[in-house]
Amino acid sequence: MGSQEVLGQAARLASSGLILQVLFRLITFVLNAFVLRFLSKEIVGVVNVRLTLLYSTTLFLAREAFRRACLSGVTQRDWSQTLNLLWLTVPLGVFWSLFLGWVWLQLLEVPDPHVVPHYATGVVLFGLSAVVELLGEPFWVLAQAHMFVKLKVIAESLSVILKSILTAFLVLWLPHWGLYIFSLAQLFYTTVLVLCYVIYFTKLLGSPESTKLQTLPVSRITDLLPNITRSGALINWKEAKLTWSFFKQSFLKQILTEGERYVMTFLNVLNFGDQGVYDIVNNLGSLVARLIFQPIEESFYIFFAKVLEREKDATLQKQEDVAVAAAVLESLLKLALLAGLTITVFGFAYSQLALDIYGGAMLSSGSGPVLLRSYCFYVLLLAINGVTECFTFAAMSKEEVDRYNFVMLALSSSFLVLSYLLTRWCGSVGFILANCFNMGIRITQSLCFIHRYYRRSPHRPLAGLHLSPVLLGTFALGGGVTAVSEVFLCCEQGWPARLAHIAVGAFCLGATLGTAFLTETKLIHFLRTQLGVPRRTDKMT
Repeated sequence: MGSQEVLGQAARLASSGLILQVLFRLITFVLNAFVLRFLSKEIVGVVNVRLTLLYSTTLFLAREAFRRACLSGVTQRDWSQTLNLLWLTVPLGVFWSLFLGWVWLQLLEVPDPHVVPHYATGVVLFGLSAVVELLGEPFWVLAQAHMFVKLKVIAESLSVILKSILTAFLVLWLPHWGLYIFSLAQLFYTTVLVLCYVIYFTKLLGSPESTKLQTLPVSRITDLLPNITRSGALINWKEAKLTWSFFKQSFLKQILTEGERYVMTFLNVLNFGDQGVYDIVNNLGSLVARLIFQPIEESFYIFFAKVLEREKDATLQKQEDVAVAAAVLESLLKLALLAGLTITVFGFAYSQLALDIYGGAMLSSGSGPVLLRSYCFYVLLLAINGVTECFTFAAMSKEEVDRYNFVMLALSSSFLVLSYLLTRWCGSVGFILANCFNMGIRITQSLCFIHRYYRRSPHRPLAGLHLSPVLLGTFALGGGVTAVSEVFLCCEQGWPARLAHIAVGAFCLGATLGTAFLTETKLIHFLRTQLGVPRRTDKMT
């Protein structure tokens, strides 16, 4: 498969993910806004911080390293050995869920049962839901490796929507159930997610069309179960060693990704109510990152991993592939920078209004608007880091991954210390400031790697981080106009003034996007040629 074909598939996967996720997220956005009207801040804090941290930590430690190792760009592999390796995530998940469940019940502060009932049941069911989700890991990796367009997005989005509907129904009709509601909804979510993958592959491999899919390494559903390979080896030890390298890195990355939740959970710097407000603002602020940046990062990580070879310098690889990878990286950096700047500039003047519409006075008063404004700048760093790290992790050799682990160790330690100190100094905003600091360090590390990787070649993908002065001036003018508009029109002047404030922002945003369209012609050409390609080769119709 040529680099251009891989690029086309990655672009279609990313664009399909964007469209479908925006549609499904809008539905869940409305349902979550409805649910917030019936919950206390304390229950939101326990569910979204304490229990979700248990679930995400179990999944991350059990599967993240396996995903990265098994999706690396190896053209010739024994998929039976790879699938056997992936099934090891299930016993690992059982171990981590039991160990972490014990920590959550015995070592951490237990919420007041009158305010947050059924905490112990919540811990058990959230741990069980993580193990259930790991049962679908071989199916997920096979689908990602062969770029089944829409399958991942539809499965995850359908599961999220059904979970949100069940949660809304239970909150409305059985509010006294407390954490039973969210625990059952989480278990329902993971069950539906796994069933989507199992049902899809069962129908695909059992249909006459499966004989036409010559690229698939399995011919029947039982081939996805653990089995003895032809060579007699259960797993590929090279992949297993790479998995161990990624595990050390993923353990540290998890601390960086969920660091504020660990500090809140283990150091008790905020009460459960403040944790709930912070987490709602954090989820709202990261909504665009999940909708736009995450699908792009996941799809183009696969592209870079397939096109580039880990153990070779850029000068020793096929130059056509290196050139295509550089062009794609430059365009993705430009896209991430533009999207992040747009969110940062316009999000500052519309944070309070967004929180008031989404959650009412519980969010729009107090520290909520300041938190969301700070998060808008953090989204800019998230956008750039997602692109730079997706290239870096796809191109690094095993030795470079091991060296990067030491950097991650230092970042993890500094983040925990810095977030604790900043939170003591300026409240929950300190978490976002600490995240910005560490994200800046990670971006610097990735930029240095990209510079070294391409320094002996004629390609300069880091040029994607340069914007024209005209466009930068337009951003500055739009930010100033909307800031003045917020002072005079929002948010105590009633809905006519609010609508006028929204109209001002829409005009400034349109002018900014129009300027970007006229000045960033190279990026527009990339979007037209790649994301606008007819989807004749989609594998899932």
